[in-house]
Amino acid sequence: MVAALELYLDTVATRRIRVLWDALESEGVQSMRSLLDQRHRPHVSLAVAPRFDPEQVAGALAGLEVAAPLRLSFQHAGQFVGRVLWLGPTPTAELLAHHAEVHTRLARAGIGLVAHYQPGHWVPHCTLSMRVPNPLMAAAVRRCLEFLPIEATVVGAAITDHARGIAHPLA
Repeated sequence: MVAALELYLDTVATRRIRVLWDALESEGVQSMRSLLDQRHRPHVSLAVAPRFDPEQVAGALAGLEVAAPLRLSFQHAGQFVGRVLWLGPTPTAELLAHHAEVHTRLARAGIGLVAHYQPGHWVPHCTLSMRVPNPLMAAAVRRCLEFLPIEATVVGAAITDHARGIAHPLA
């Protein structure tokens, strides 16, 4: 398991994504709702590491509005290798600049991060499922497209590490 700096979405967008999770579940696709005893919350991760010290991360980000009220417009569905299905927000200049600032501050504090979340490599996304059966992937993507677009505003942020029971709010 990994630790993440998660950005949380407004109530309406969160509800729509949870309804999409339910729709995927009804078609035999295990969604993020099923994982972690249903504690998972729709989000976009800005940074990921094998482990985070929440106090060190909070210190590195002091003075930065981590949960800046960014507007996100989820316009597409995608998949990563390994049967991971996700919704992608448009990568606006504002979102990319916020992501880069977070990474600059964490790097300056000596906090090691996973390479594919680094600026220039990061694909902003909200994970829907980590286990889509191959025969169901096309139907799952079609189902996602029925829900798009989803407009959202970032309303909160936290450092999480579900394997270690950490959920440290940053805003």
